[in-house]
Amino acid sequence: MTSLLFTPMDLGGLTLANRVVVAPMCQYSARDGNFSDWHLMHLGQFAVSGVGLVITEATAVLPEGRISPYCPGLWCDENEAALARVVNFCSAYGNVKLGLQLAHAGRKGSSRAPWTGPGPVPEGEGGWRTVAPSPLAFDDGWPAPAELDAGGMDRLLDGWAGAAKRAARLDVDSVEVHSAHGYLLHQFLSPLTNRRGDEYGGALENRMRFPLAVFDAVRQAFPKARPVGIRVSASDWIDGGWDVEQTAAFAAELEKRGCAYLHVSSGGAAPQQKVITGPGYQVDFARRLKARTAMPVIAVGEITEPAQAETILRGGAADLIALARGMLFDPHWTWRAAAALGCQAPYPPQYERALGAIQGPDGGMRTPDEPPTMKG
Repeated sequence: MTSLLFTPMDLGGLTLANRVVVAPMCQYSARDGNFSDWHLMHLGQFAVSGVGLVITEATAVLPEGRISPYCPGLWCDENEAALARVVNFCSAYGNVKLGLQLAHAGRKGSSRAPWTGPGPVPEGEGGWRTVAPSPLAFDDGWPAPAELDAGGMDRLLDGWAGAAKRAARLDVDSVEVHSAHGYLLHQFLSPLTNRRGDEYGGALENRMRFPLAVFDAVRQAFPKARPVGIRVSASDWIDGGWDVEQTAAFAAELEKRGCAYLHVSSGGAAPQQKVITGPGYQVDFARRLKARTAMPVIAVGEITEPAQAETILRGGAADLIALARGMLFDPHWTWRAAAALGCQAPYPPQYERALGAIQGPDGGMRTPDEPPTMKG
């Protein structure tokens, strides 16, 4: 039986070797918004891992759009040059497609790196005044953001379009608009964080207005032949918040605008959320949205085993599978999954001799009593 996980897929005109995706993962290792040597190593290892698509961490479109002072961006020439070094390595040596996630943190920006403790970085210590659709602080101890006015939103649209143009110059394969996890676009969408009384607040149509304008700006600025997708939080996990039905309505509008895929996550809007985690805990959100859209859907969230990923695809819950922490633990997950499912994933030529270490003579996973059949 052919594995769906290792069946090639067309994603908005981009041919993926398989349906394994490395999800965006914040590394808090940038300097002045510039991708660093850490990113060269981090993304470089995934570039040769044989997955279908690697998506970079949230990359801010403006300096104040960073999640923390240690997060990368793409708002200036220096940022672009730093990212070019990483992209060029992945292009020269990689066997995957590379996507760039463009983001703005909104009221959750200016935060500390997680290993230094929770909370915001004060303005006097390298932080900044954040912006949001409404002047509501993220949590106790966080400053209230400045409410965006028309000029502020125009500057944001220019920032998103400018970053998309830089991404095109860098020749990345795709762009993902970050509209999840309580960051700026999610803040516009959720009634918990958007209390505006103008045309950008209130009814669902109004709350979607600015995120859709951002998508349009990115789609127009990025080459038509390359896909632009979106990451969404399907639920706030809070009564009265953003939910699957509203996400489906948002997806319908995105589909009209040529969105290439829907990357389905959840949560992040407010600390009062009550998330019920467990293996594949977000897959049902993907399943419910896939039933409402023709766009390919990416499922993510505690998907760790090859058989689990294969079952999700065969059950029709999603079209692609994204992994994050599982890939951090085992950057060679794709090779092991291919062997377990009787398939093959791309290897760099320097590593081809490792094939025999995990594969038996029929191409499947080698049993413990079978000797490896190394090449060369």
